[in-house]
Amino acid sequence: MGAMAPELSVVVPMFNEEQVLPLTAARLRGVLDGLGVGYEVVAVDDGSGDATAGVLAGLRAGWPQLRVIRLRRNSGHQAALLAGLMRAGGRFVVSIDADLQDPPEAIGAMWRLARAEGLDVVYGVRADRGADSWFKRVTAGWYYRLMRRLAGGQVRAHAGDFRLLSRAAVEALRGLPERGPVLRLVVPWLGFASGEVGFRRAERAAGRTKYPLSRMAALAADSITSFSAAPLRVATWLGLAGMLLCLGLTAAAVAAFLLGATVPGWASVYVAVLFLGAVQLLCLGLLGEYIGRLYTAVQNRPAYFIASDTADDTARDVASGASADSAGVGWPAPMVNSRR
Repeated sequence: MGAMAPELSVVVPMFNEEQVLPLTAARLRGVLDGLGVGYEVVAVDDGSGDATAGVLAGLRAGWPQLRVIRLRRNSGHQAALLAGLMRAGGRFVVSIDADLQDPPEAIGAMWRLARAEGLDVVYGVRADRGADSWFKRVTAGWYYRLMRRLAGGQVRAHAGDFRLLSRAAVEALRGLPERGPVLRLVVPWLGFASGEVGFRRAERAAGRTKYPLSRMAALAADSITSFSAAPLRVATWLGLAGMLLCLGLTAAAVAAFLLGATVPGWASVYVAVLFLGAVQLLCLGLLGEYIGRLYTAVQNRPAYFIASDTADDTARDVASGASADSAGVGWPAPMVNSRR
């Protein structure tokens, strides 16, 4: 008989979080132990260069539900989050950052709401961002308004990567061909029944932010380019605008020529340069549309590489023991309960 999957998996991507980890572990364990259900905590070490790996090893010695996945190199927050989601085995999977700005205490409310209303996705929505700077609040508002316009109204405003997914939703993510999706846009796009739980966003409990302005700008750029062809269409619209402007300037040049207000040959060269430049820009825009689609289809590089997973080590240890106790009896693959 195969091992039963836990009711709840909590995925925690982290990079250089040695200072905040003891605080995060204490609060998270208190919340999860209080739910009274089987759970696992999947800590994804995204190639940390500090003592994060050592702190996790120490925590795991006294916390059997803690599972540690290490990536070979720093692959980025979204890649680490995806690695945890793809390896989590729970019936419901919650993702939360390690900095305690998203409160672990909201996990119970998200899980109960999903069970009570049969939801596949429950978003943690930042109802109060008072702990953020004015600049962060303004840019976040711009980001979500832009994403809702590009990706559709199903994108929840001020819903980051603190969310609960059912096993069905996780398997749908697993089936997507994308290797580096922006999850806060892809998850709403899947169309599963969803709800939300509001919370007050707190200040980082310890350590330094891993999302400075440069990374926030990179996330915005990834969100736009991975979910919309709008940047490519800019060249097309510029080409069309250039053609319209060319027509107007052509008329002005002809009028100037008829009025004798030009030097010989100026009008023809002027019009030719304008027209050819506008047509070239239009053609580049059209080519960019197709090249961008081809590029997205053929880019198939993995978003991350797994260095180790303590669940694999445990499975090997149990398999060795089972082989010693009973010849010919192997370790069965873990069973994953599908919600639907």
